[in-house]
Amino acid sequence: MFSASLRRHLLTITATLLISATTVLAQITNYVIGPQDVLTITIFDQQDLGGKFTVEADGTFTFPLIGRFRAGGLTLRQVEEGLRKELANGFFRNPQLSVTMEQYRSQRVFLVGEVRNPGTYPLTGNMSLIELLSRAGSMTDDASGEALIVRPKEGKPIEGPLLPRVAGGSASDDAAEVITIDITRLQNGQLSQNTQLHDNDTIFLPKADVIYVFGQVKNPSSYKLRKGMTILQALSLAGGVTDRGSTGRIKIVRIVDGKRTELRARVEDTVLPGDTLIVPERFF
Repeated sequence: MFSASLRRHLLTITATLLISATTVLAQITNYVIGPQDVLTITIFDQQDLGGKFTVEADGTFTFPLIGRFRAGGLTLRQVEEGLRKELANGFFRNPQLSVTMEQYRSQRVFLVGEVRNPGTYPLTGNMSLIELLSRAGSMTDDASGEALIVRPKEGKPIEGPLLPRVAGGSASDDAAEVITIDITRLQNGQLSQNTQLHDNDTIFLPKADVIYVFGQVKNPSSYKLRKGMTILQALSLAGGVTDRGSTGRIKIVRIVDGKRTELRARVEDTVLPGDTLIVPERFF
C-alpha cells in the first residue's frame, strides 16, 4: 500500500503530465497550415482513402472523392471538420477521420549566433523562445545572455535570416522590429521574457563582449562582460584584489575614437566592452 504522501506525490506528477500533454496537443492543433506542409489523413472506416498529402503553393491538395480541398490558413481541427462535411455529403453517413502533421514546412523561424545547433526550425503551435532554445540545445558558453528577435514587418518579403545591424546585418527600422530579450531573467523564471515567436522571426544570440583584468588581482584574465557591470564586480570575477593591490588607483585602458586612452577609475564606475582594468601595486 502506498502512503498518503506518496499517493499525493503520484497524483501531482500525473496531473503535471496531463497538463503538459494537453498544452502540447493544443499547440499542435492550433498550427495554421500553409504551402509545402505534409498532412497525414486517416479515415478509420476506409483505410484506403487515407495517406500523406502535400499542401501545394495555392494552399490546396487533392483528396479522393472530394477533389481539390483548401487547407491553407486552416488549423488541423478545421481541416478535419471540412473533410468530414465533404465526405458526409453523399459518400459516408458518419465519417470518422483524423488529420495530423507529417512535416512542418510552411512556417519557420531562423536561429543564428551563439547557440549549439543554429539553423531553420519549423514554427509549431504557439512556440515560445524558451522552447526553441531547448530544441536547439541551449546557448554556447560565449553567449552574451541576450537574444535579439528580428521580426519582419507585415508585407515585407523575406528569403532567409534577417540579421540586426549589431550583427552586421541590414534589418532597417522600416523593414523589421528588433525585440531584445534578457535570457538571464528568463532562466531565473521571469516568463515575461518568454516571447511567443512568429513566422519568419530571426532569433540572434550575440557573442558576449569581454573585458580584461590585469595587475594585482588573484586571477588576471579576460572575462565575459555583463550588462551594467561595475569595476568592483569585474574585480570579483578576477578573484578580488591581492594583498599588495590598491583599489584607489585603478586604471582603465579604453579605446576611444580609435585611440588608446588611460582613465582613472573608481570601483563603482561602469565597465565598457573591451576595457582593460589595471590594478596597481600599493606604495606601502
